[in-house]
Amino acid sequence: MTAPSSPALGAFLRTRRDALDPDRAGVPAGPGRRRVPGLRREELAGLAGISADYYTRLEQGRDRNPSPEILDALARALSLDPAATRHLHRLAGHLPADDPAGPGDAAGRLPAGLRQLLTVWRDVPAVVRNAYLDVLAATPPATALAPFYRPGVNLLRAAFLGDSVRRRYRNAPELLARAVASLRAFADEAPDDPRLRVLRDELSAASPQFRALWERYEVSPPPGGTLEIDHPSVGFLSLEYRRFGVPGLPGTLLVVHTADPGTPSAAALDRLVREVTARP
Repeated sequence: MTAPSSPALGAFLRTRRDALDPDRAGVPAGPGRRRVPGLRREELAGLAGISADYYTRLEQGRDRNPSPEILDALARALSLDPAATRHLHRLAGHLPADDPAGPGDAAGRLPAGLRQLLTVWRDVPAVVRNAYLDVLAATPPATALAPFYRPGVNLLRAAFLGDSVRRRYRNAPELLARAVASLRAFADEAPDDPRLRVLRDELSAASPQFRALWERYEVSPPPGGTLEIDHPSVGFLSLEYRRFGVPGLPGTLLVVHTADPGTPSAAALDRLVREVTARP
């Protein structure tokens, strides 16, 4: 079991409380103007069925042992989805941690079957990345789709310290928010990871957008979504992507991109694959 991480737990609760809309939570507006964003501590405590004093101790890190039942009540009051609820339990020490030492050099430890799959996937854009969002492996169609999909590139640095991601993806703001949420979840599970701290501090210093997204404290990006890509060679593509965990390598994901059959995006992707396979 993980040791409780009260500072991270309190920060997570406070950020989610600030983001909760009183009307959607069913909290009456009452007289006068609200002076705080989201819900007040006593309002959230009431929704969760606990005392305001106890909730305050949790948020301030003065109570280190909330029960699973209390965490579930808080998750319901905060309208957390299953992934965020699991994250809340992990912060309180009620779930096993994912590799507390971090993913390390996962590139050299990719399963042989996955390496073989990437070799034979000549017509599938697929990327393997670790918890830091370093690209560990990529198929040639993936690199042709986006040049930052190549081993050794950190996707967060590419996104926030350059403009290639914003120029290529029409829905870049959504994708950047999901990427930061993924890193945020890893940061709470491995708060002492030195490489993660360096990456976070570097991006926070260089990018106001990264700082703003980091402070939103979102930790549960969905397992898939849509990429809207303006490609310089084959034009516009709308691709679906799905993320799959790699067994034995916590935080490492295989990301596969596909297009709906019979669509213009499928035809554009087919042209891109033919360009790749025609290269000597």
